[in-house]
Amino acid sequence: MSAEYVIDGSRIASLETLYDEITRVLVPDHLWGRNLDALNDILRGGFGTPDGGFTIRWSHSAVSREALGYPATVKMFEHMLERCHPDNRNSVEQRLAAARAGTGPTLFDWIVEIIQIHCPGGSEAEDNVQLMLD
Repeated sequence: MSAEYVIDGSRIASLETLYDEITRVLVPDHLWGRNLDALNDILRGGFGTPDGGFTIRWSHSAVSREALGYPATVKMFEHMLERCHPDNRNSVEQRLAAARAGTGPTLFDWIVEIIQIHCPGGSEAEDNVQLMLD
């Protein structure tokens, strides 16, 4: 049986508090990039997480879905727009406009998608991650 990690969605009020919860649950005592690319790396295993796969049980995921909804998505794109390369500016502006209009994927949706890449049927299914949204 693989290890199970429980992310408490009631502790997540923003992207930063999600990173805090990931640190607390998945990689305590480890420094990591605290960004979505680094989260993807953690899910591959061996970064404080088991190489043979594991289960993430996301309790109170509805609370996280709300906290990481469109307002948080807008905030993320506004922050990205301040730092992005000029060649990427148009793409970020379009995604920002969609988030402001309440359309397209939210930050919660992207995080779930990143995790699902490592689950059965995902492009990195060999990592053997299971996601359970409670």
